[in-house]
Amino acid sequence: MNLRSALAAWMFGLALVTAACQPAATPTAAPPASPSGGEIKTTATPALQLSGEIKIDGSSTVYPITEAVSEEFQKANPGVKVVVGVSGTGGGFKKFCNGEIDISNASRPISKAEMDSCARNGIEYIELPVAYDALSVVVNPQNDWAACMTVAELKKIWEPEAQGRITRWNQVRPEWPDAPLNLFGRSTDSGSFDYFTEAIVGKPKASRGDYTASVDTNVVVQGVVSDKYALGYIGFAYYIENPGKVKLVAIDSGNGCVLPSEETVRNGTYNPLSRPVFIYVNRKAADRPEVEAFVQFYLTQGPALVQQVGYIPLPDSVYQLARKRFESRRVGTVFKGEPTVGLSIEDLLKSEQ
Repeated sequence: MNLRSALAAWMFGLALVTAACQPAATPTAAPPASPSGGEIKTTATPALQLSGEIKIDGSSTVYPITEAVSEEFQKANPGVKVVVGVSGTGGGFKKFCNGEIDISNASRPISKAEMDSCARNGIEYIELPVAYDALSVVVNPQNDWAACMTVAELKKIWEPEAQGRITRWNQVRPEWPDAPLNLFGRSTDSGSFDYFTEAIVGKPKASRGDYTASVDTNVVVQGVVSDKYALGYIGFAYYIENPGKVKLVAIDSGNGCVLPSEETVRNGTYNPLSRPVFIYVNRKAADRPEVEAFVQFYLTQGPALVQQVGYIPLPDSVYQLARKRFESRRVGTVFKGEPTVGLSIEDLLKSEQ
C-alpha cells in the first residue's frame, strides 16, 4: 500500500480498541515530547529504580531510531541494559518468534509465515509504528546521468528476468553510458528487500540475484561510494548520515520526478517507496517493568529522536493511538500478513470486516 493507506489502515485498527480500553497507569513512562525537535530532557525514574536487560534485534533501517532511544533511556535508567542487534527484519522476526528477544525492529509488517511461527511458539506481539521512512535510490556523486528514474526502469533493472541480461546503463536508457551497471541492495532477510521488491517489481522477494547483497545498509552505502557506476537503495536516514557521499535519484511513478524528503513523504507524493516502520513487542515481556518503561519512553521521547537521526515522525495522533494500543496490550497485526503496497484504503477496511 502507499504511505497514506498503510497508516490509515493502522489507525483504523487502533481506533477499534480505543473506546473499549482504558489506558493503564504507567508511572515509569516519560512525558510526551514534540516531534518538532528541541532538546530532549531525560530524568531518572522517580520512586522506582529499574533494572534488567532488554534484548532487541531486527531491521538495520529501524536500528538508528532504536539505538538512539536506548541510549537516552539508559541515561535515565542506568540499571537497565538495552542490547540492540542488527540481523535484518526477517532475522529479527526469527529470533522474536523463537522467544529469544523482547522487541523486534521491523521495516515492514510481520508476514503470514512469521505470524504462524510466532503462533506455534506461543509468542503474542504488540505491533507499534514508530516512524516514516523513505526507501531511497542512490548513485555515486560522479553519476551525472541518472537524476530521475521511473518505476518501470527500476523494475527493468531489478526483476528476476534482468539477471545476466540488464548489465549496462545504456540498456536502461540508450542515451546513458555504455558502462557496467553495478547493483548494491539488501539481503533476503531484510524488510527493505521485501518492501522494495514488492513496491518496484510487484512481488515480495522477486529479484535478480546477481547483485551485491547485505543485511547491513552501511555495506550498500560503501559500495555506492566506491563505484561511479553503482546503483543501490537505502533507508533515508543513511542518506542523511552520509552527506555528499551518495546522491539521491528522484522517482517518477507517473506524476513526475520526486525526491524523498520529509515534505514529500508527509504529503504522499514520494511513491511507492514511502512506508511506516515498526517495533514489535513480546506481550509477556511488556509486563516487565523495564520493558514497559522502555516502550513508553520510545513512544513519547522517540518522536524527537526519530527526527534527529534522519527519519520522519508520525503524526501526534498516531503516537497517541500507539500508546493506547500498548497500554491496553492489544496484540496482533492490522496487516493480516497480506501484501502492503498498492492496496486502497477501501480494500484494507473491507479486509477488517
